[in-house]
Amino acid sequence: MTFAHPYFLLLLLLIPPLLWLRLFMVRKQTLRFSDGAALTNLPKTWRIRLQPLIPALHTLGLIALVVALARPQRGLDDSRVRTEAVDIILLVDLSQSMDTRDFTKFNRRLSRLEASKEVITRFLENRPSDRVGMVGFATLPYAIAPLTLDHAWLALRMEGLHTGMLDGSRTAMGDGMASAVNRLRDSEAKSKVIILLTDGANNAGTLSPENAASAAEAMDIKIYTIGAGGAGRGFRARGQEVDEDTLKKIAKTTGAKFYRARDLETLEAVYDEIDQLEKTEIEVERYTRFEEIANGWIIAGILFLALEQLLGLGKLGRLP
Repeated sequence: MTFAHPYFLLLLLLIPPLLWLRLFMVRKQTLRFSDGAALTNLPKTWRIRLQPLIPALHTLGLIALVVALARPQRGLDDSRVRTEAVDIILLVDLSQSMDTRDFTKFNRRLSRLEASKEVITRFLENRPSDRVGMVGFATLPYAIAPLTLDHAWLALRMEGLHTGMLDGSRTAMGDGMASAVNRLRDSEAKSKVIILLTDGANNAGTLSPENAASAAEAMDIKIYTIGAGGAGRGFRARGQEVDEDTLKKIAKTTGAKFYRARDLETLEAVYDEIDQLEKTEIEVERYTRFEEIANGWIIAGILFLALEQLLGLGKLGRLP
Protein backbone atom coordinates (compact mmCIF):
# COMPACT_ATOMS: atom_id res chain seq x y z
CA MET A 1 0.00 0.00 0.00
CA THR A 2 1.17 3.53 -0.77
CA PHE A 3 -0.22 7.03 -0.28
CA ALA A 4 -0.90 9.73 -2.85
CA HIS A 5 -0.70 12.50 -0.16
CA PRO A 6 1.47 11.04 2.61
CA TYR A 7 2.00 14.43 4.30
CA PHE A 8 -1.55 14.24 5.67
CA LEU A 9 -0.33 11.39 7.88
CA LEU A 10 1.32 14.07 10.04
CA LEU A 11 -2.18 14.74 11.38
CA LEU A 12 -1.84 11.48 13.31
CA LEU A 13 0.46 13.40 15.68
CA LEU A 14 -2.52 15.52 16.77
CA ILE A 15 -4.57 12.53 17.90
CA PRO A 16 -2.76 11.94 21.28
CA PRO A 17 -3.23 15.54 22.50
CA LEU A 18 -6.86 15.48 21.36
CA LEU A 19 -7.45 12.29 23.34
CA TRP A 20 -5.74 13.77 26.40
CA LEU A 21 -7.95 16.88 26.12
CA ARG A 22 -11.04 14.71 25.82
CA LEU A 23 -10.05 12.67 28.89
CA PHE A 24 -9.31 15.85 30.85
CA MET A 25 -12.74 17.30 30.07
CA VAL A 26 -14.47 14.07 31.06
CA ARG A 27 -12.63 13.95 34.39
CA LYS A 28 -13.66 17.52 35.20
CA GLN A 29 -17.29 16.48 34.88
CA THR A 30 -17.06 13.39 37.12
CA LEU A 31 -18.41 13.25 40.67
CA ARG A 32 -16.04 13.98 43.49
CA PHE A 33 -15.87 11.70 46.52
CA SER A 34 -14.19 12.46 49.82
CA ASP A 35 -12.40 9.13 49.59
CA GLY A 36 -12.54 6.58 46.75
CA ALA A 37 -10.77 3.80 48.64
CA ALA A 38 -14.09 2.25 49.58
CA LEU A 39 -14.91 1.72 45.91
CA THR A 40 -11.82 -0.28 45.03
CA ASN A 41 -13.17 -3.58 46.29
CA LEU A 42 -16.43 -3.34 44.44
CA PRO A 43 -16.86 -6.02 41.74
CA LYS A 44 -16.27 -4.82 38.15
CA THR A 45 -19.23 -5.34 35.88
CA TRP A 46 -18.96 -5.89 32.12
CA ARG A 47 -19.99 -2.25 31.60
CA ILE A 48 -16.99 -1.06 33.58
CA ARG A 49 -14.68 -3.44 31.74
CA LEU A 50 -15.97 -2.23 28.37
CA GLN A 51 -15.79 1.46 29.21
CA PRO A 52 -12.27 1.88 27.64
CA LEU A 53 -13.87 0.74 24.38
CA ILE A 54 -15.40 4.18 23.83
CA PRO A 55 -12.11 6.15 23.65
CA ALA A 56 -10.56 3.28 21.67
CA LEU A 57 -13.33 3.53 19.04
CA HIS A 58 -12.85 7.29 18.95
CA THR A 59 -9.12 6.83 18.37
CA LEU A 60 -9.59 4.23 15.65
CA GLY A 61 -12.14 6.42 13.90
CA LEU A 62 -9.79 9.40 13.82
CA ILE A 63 -6.90 7.26 12.59
CA ALA A 64 -9.00 5.76 9.79
CA LEU A 65 -10.18 9.19 8.60
CA VAL A 66 -6.63 10.60 8.61
CA VAL A 67 -5.40 7.59 6.60
CA ALA A 68 -8.25 8.11 4.13
CA LEU A 69 -7.27 11.77 3.80
CA ALA A 70 -3.78 10.65 2.71
CA ARG A 71 -5.37 8.68 -0.18
CA PRO A 72 -4.15 5.12 0.32
CA GLN A 73 -3.58 3.18 -2.92
CA ARG A 74 -2.91 -0.43 -3.78
CA GLY A 75 -0.60 -1.36 -6.64
CA LEU A 76 -2.26 -3.72 -9.11
CA ASP A 77 0.59 -4.51 -11.50
CA ASP A 78 3.90 -3.27 -12.84
CA SER A 79 4.26 -2.25 -16.45
CA ARG A 80 7.30 -1.47 -18.53
CA VAL A 81 7.58 1.48 -20.84
CA ARG A 82 10.11 0.82 -23.60
CA THR A 83 12.29 3.63 -24.86
CA GLU A 84 14.14 3.52 -28.16
CA ALA A 85 16.28 0.37 -28.37
CA VAL A 86 16.90 -1.96 -31.33
CA ASP A 87 14.33 -2.83 -33.97
CA ILE A 88 15.11 -6.19 -35.58
CA ILE A 89 13.63 -7.97 -38.59
CA LEU A 90 14.37 -11.68 -38.87
CA LEU A 91 14.53 -12.52 -42.59
CA VAL A 92 14.21 -16.28 -43.07
CA ASP A 93 14.63 -18.30 -46.24
CA LEU A 94 11.63 -20.61 -46.81
CA SER A 95 12.77 -22.21 -50.05
CA GLN A 96 12.58 -26.00 -50.42
CA SER A 97 16.29 -26.46 -49.74
CA MET A 98 15.69 -25.37 -46.14
CA ASP A 99 14.18 -28.85 -45.60
CA THR A 100 17.64 -30.39 -46.03
CA ARG A 101 18.51 -32.30 -42.83
CA ASP A 102 22.17 -31.53 -42.34
CA PHE A 103 21.97 -30.20 -38.76
CA THR A 104 22.29 -32.51 -35.76
CA LYS A 105 21.12 -32.22 -32.15
CA PHE A 106 21.59 -35.13 -29.72
CA ASN A 107 22.04 -37.51 -32.65
CA ARG A 108 18.75 -36.29 -34.11
CA ARG A 109 18.74 -34.89 -37.62
CA LEU A 110 17.18 -31.43 -38.02
CA SER A 111 16.31 -29.56 -41.15
CA ARG A 112 17.88 -26.17 -41.66
CA LEU A 113 14.53 -24.52 -40.98
CA GLU A 114 13.98 -26.53 -37.78
CA ALA A 115 17.46 -25.63 -36.54
CA SER A 116 16.84 -21.98 -37.35
CA LYS A 117 13.61 -21.95 -35.36
CA GLU A 118 15.34 -23.36 -32.27
CA VAL A 119 18.15 -20.85 -32.38
CA ILE A 120 15.88 -17.88 -33.12
CA THR A 121 13.62 -18.79 -30.18
CA ARG A 122 16.55 -18.49 -27.80
CA PHE A 123 17.64 -15.26 -29.50
CA LEU A 124 14.20 -13.78 -28.82
CA GLU A 125 14.45 -14.69 -25.13
CA ASN A 126 17.62 -12.61 -24.89
CA ARG A 127 16.02 -9.48 -26.42
CA PRO A 128 13.02 -8.67 -24.17
CA SER A 129 13.30 -4.90 -24.68
CA ASP A 130 13.59 -4.94 -28.48
CA ARG A 131 10.86 -4.93 -31.06
CA VAL A 132 11.29 -7.89 -33.39
CA GLY A 133 9.47 -8.70 -36.61
CA MET A 134 9.79 -11.48 -39.16
CA VAL A 135 9.69 -11.81 -42.95
CA GLY A 136 9.93 -15.05 -44.90
CA PHE A 137 10.85 -15.39 -48.54
CA ALA A 138 11.07 -17.98 -51.30
CA THR A 139 9.86 -17.12 -54.80
CA LEU A 140 7.92 -14.28 -53.14
CA PRO A 141 8.39 -12.46 -49.82
CA TYR A 142 5.90 -13.03 -47.02
CA ALA A 143 5.39 -10.71 -44.02
CA ILE A 144 5.07 -13.09 -41.06
CA ALA A 145 4.91 -10.61 -38.17
CA PRO A 146 5.30 -6.84 -37.74
CA LEU A 147 7.67 -5.33 -35.20
CA THR A 148 6.42 -6.36 -31.78
CA LEU A 149 7.44 -6.70 -28.15
CA ASP A 150 5.20 -9.77 -27.85
CA HIS A 151 7.93 -12.29 -28.53
CA ALA A 152 5.80 -15.21 -27.32
CA TRP A 153 3.27 -14.47 -30.07
CA LEU A 154 6.09 -14.08 -32.58
CA ALA A 155 7.50 -17.47 -31.58
CA LEU A 156 4.08 -19.06 -32.12
CA ARG A 157 3.89 -17.51 -35.59
CA MET A 158 7.36 -18.83 -36.37
CA GLU A 159 6.45 -22.36 -35.29
CA GLY A 160 3.87 -22.53 -38.07
CA LEU A 161 6.40 -21.78 -40.81
CA HIS A 162 7.20 -24.44 -43.40
CA THR A 163 8.60 -24.43 -46.90
CA GLY A 164 5.32 -25.59 -48.44
CA MET A 165 3.53 -22.37 -47.49
CA LEU A 166 5.23 -20.49 -50.36
CA ASP A 167 6.41 -21.41 -53.83
CA GLY A 168 9.75 -22.69 -52.62
CA SER A 169 11.26 -23.66 -55.94
CA ARG A 170 13.22 -20.40 -56.21
CA THR A 171 14.78 -17.77 -53.92
CA ALA A 172 13.95 -14.08 -54.25
CA MET A 173 16.51 -12.82 -51.76
CA GLY A 174 16.47 -9.23 -53.02
CA ASP A 175 12.66 -8.95 -52.78
CA GLY A 176 12.76 -10.44 -49.29
CA MET A 177 15.37 -7.87 -48.24
CA ALA A 178 13.25 -5.06 -49.71
CA SER A 179 10.23 -6.26 -47.70
CA ALA A 180 12.31 -6.32 -44.50
CA VAL A 181 13.70 -2.85 -45.18
CA ASN A 182 10.16 -1.58 -45.73
CA ARG A 183 9.22 -2.90 -42.27
CA LEU A 184 11.94 -0.71 -40.74
CA ARG A 185 11.35 2.36 -42.89
CA ASP A 186 9.36 4.27 -40.27
CA SER A 187 11.31 3.00 -37.27
CA GLU A 188 12.77 5.62 -34.91
CA ALA A 189 14.89 3.14 -32.97
CA LYS A 190 18.50 3.92 -32.17
CA SER A 191 19.59 0.85 -34.14
CA LYS A 192 17.83 -0.94 -37.00
CA VAL A 193 18.91 -4.45 -37.91
CA ILE A 194 17.98 -7.18 -40.38
CA ILE A 195 19.26 -10.71 -39.82
CA LEU A 196 19.16 -12.57 -43.13
CA LEU A 197 19.38 -16.36 -42.99
CA THR A 198 19.54 -18.28 -46.26
CA ASP A 199 21.02 -21.45 -47.71
CA GLY A 200 20.91 -20.45 -51.36
CA ALA A 201 21.41 -17.73 -53.91
CA ASN A 202 19.18 -15.09 -55.44
CA ASN A 203 17.53 -16.54 -58.55
CA ALA A 204 14.11 -14.88 -58.63
CA GLY A 205 12.37 -11.59 -57.97
CA THR A 206 12.59 -8.10 -59.44
CA LEU A 207 15.18 -6.53 -57.14
CA SER A 208 18.79 -7.61 -56.80
CA PRO A 209 20.29 -8.15 -53.34
CA GLU A 210 22.91 -5.47 -54.09
CA ASN A 211 20.26 -2.84 -54.79
CA ALA A 212 18.28 -3.86 -51.69
CA ALA A 213 21.47 -3.56 -49.61
CA SER A 214 22.07 -0.06 -50.99
CA ALA A 215 18.53 0.93 -49.98
CA ALA A 216 19.15 -0.45 -46.49
CA GLU A 217 22.45 1.42 -46.22
CA ALA A 218 20.68 4.68 -47.17
CA MET A 219 18.26 4.16 -44.28
CA ASP A 220 21.05 3.30 -41.82
CA ILE A 221 19.90 -0.32 -41.56
CA LYS A 222 22.45 -3.06 -40.92
CA ILE A 223 21.96 -6.45 -42.58
CA TYR A 224 23.75 -9.35 -40.91
CA THR A 225 23.91 -12.27 -43.34
CA ILE A 226 24.08 -15.95 -42.43
CA GLY A 227 24.80 -18.75 -44.90
CA ALA A 228 23.25 -21.84 -43.33
CA GLY A 229 23.92 -25.53 -43.92
CA GLY A 230 26.43 -27.62 -45.79
CA ALA A 231 29.44 -29.67 -44.82
CA GLY A 232 31.88 -27.32 -46.49
CA ARG A 233 32.34 -24.48 -48.91
CA GLY A 234 30.39 -24.99 -52.10
CA PHE A 235 28.11 -27.64 -50.56
CA ARG A 236 25.12 -28.24 -52.79
CA ALA A 237 21.61 -29.27 -51.83
CA ARG A 238 18.76 -29.64 -54.28
CA GLY A 239 20.56 -27.63 -56.90
CA GLN A 240 21.42 -24.66 -54.63
CA GLU A 241 24.52 -23.44 -52.85
CA VAL A 242 25.18 -20.54 -50.52
CA ASP A 243 26.22 -17.46 -52.45
CA GLU A 244 28.84 -16.34 -49.97
CA ASP A 245 30.18 -13.54 -52.17
CA THR A 246 26.80 -11.84 -52.43
CA LEU A 247 26.10 -12.27 -48.70
CA LYS A 248 29.47 -10.74 -47.87
CA LYS A 249 28.75 -7.76 -50.13
CA ILE A 250 25.36 -7.21 -48.49
CA ALA A 251 26.88 -7.22 -45.01
CA LYS A 252 29.81 -4.99 -46.00
CA THR A 253 27.54 -2.46 -47.74
CA THR A 254 25.41 -2.02 -44.62
CA GLY A 255 28.27 -2.08 -42.09
CA ALA A 256 27.42 -5.50 -40.68
CA LYS A 257 29.04 -8.95 -40.85
CA PHE A 258 28.69 -12.21 -42.79
CA TYR A 259 28.64 -15.59 -41.03
CA ARG A 260 28.85 -19.17 -42.26
CA ALA A 261 26.94 -21.69 -40.16
CA ARG A 262 27.49 -25.31 -41.21
CA ASP A 263 26.19 -26.94 -38.02
CA LEU A 264 23.86 -26.20 -35.13
CA GLU A 265 26.64 -25.15 -32.75
CA THR A 266 27.98 -22.62 -35.22
CA LEU A 267 24.50 -21.28 -35.92
CA GLU A 268 23.91 -20.79 -32.19
CA ALA A 269 27.25 -19.01 -31.88
CA VAL A 270 26.35 -16.71 -34.78
CA TYR A 271 23.12 -15.52 -33.17
CA ASP A 272 24.90 -15.16 -29.81
CA GLU A 273 27.53 -12.92 -31.42
CA ILE A 274 24.91 -10.79 -33.16
CA ASP A 275 23.08 -10.53 -29.85
CA GLN A 276 26.23 -9.12 -28.23
CA LEU A 277 27.07 -6.80 -31.14
CA GLU A 278 23.64 -5.19 -31.16
CA LYS A 279 23.31 -4.32 -27.48
CA THR A 280 22.05 -0.79 -26.89
CA GLU A 281 21.75 0.80 -23.46
CA ILE A 282 18.21 2.02 -22.92
CA GLU A 283 16.24 3.66 -20.19
CA VAL A 284 13.30 1.56 -19.07
CA GLU A 285 10.70 3.30 -16.97
CA ARG A 286 8.52 1.19 -14.73
CA TYR A 287 5.16 2.34 -13.51
CA THR A 288 2.51 0.77 -11.36
CA ARG A 289 -1.22 0.91 -11.89
CA PHE A 290 -2.90 1.88 -8.63
CA GLU A 291 -6.37 1.34 -7.19
CA GLU A 292 -7.80 3.88 -4.76
CA ILE A 293 -8.77 2.21 -1.46
CA ALA A 294 -9.62 5.33 0.61
CA ASN A 295 -13.33 4.45 0.57
CA GLY A 296 -12.79 1.49 2.88
CA TRP A 297 -10.91 3.65 5.37
CA ILE A 298 -13.64 6.33 5.25
CA ILE A 299 -16.35 3.77 5.91
CA ALA A 300 -14.33 2.24 8.75
CA GLY A 301 -13.73 5.67 10.32
CA ILE A 302 -17.41 6.59 10.16
CA LEU A 303 -18.43 3.23 11.64
CA PHE A 304 -15.97 3.55 14.53
CA LEU A 305 -17.15 7.08 15.39
CA ALA A 306 -20.81 6.16 14.97
CA LEU A 307 -20.40 3.14 17.24
CA GLU A 308 -18.62 5.33 19.78
CA GLN A 309 -21.51 7.79 19.79
CA LEU A 310 -24.06 5.00 20.00
CA LEU A 311 -22.37 3.38 22.98
CA GLY A 312 -21.91 6.80 24.58
CA LEU A 313 -25.67 7.28 24.67
CA GLY A 314 -26.04 4.13 26.77
CA LYS A 315 -24.88 3.18 30.23
CA LEU A 316 -21.23 2.98 29.12
CA GLY A 317 -21.21 6.65 28.34
CA ARG A 318 -22.82 7.60 31.63
CA LEU A 319 -20.42 5.74 33.90
CA PRO A 320 -18.18 8.07 35.95
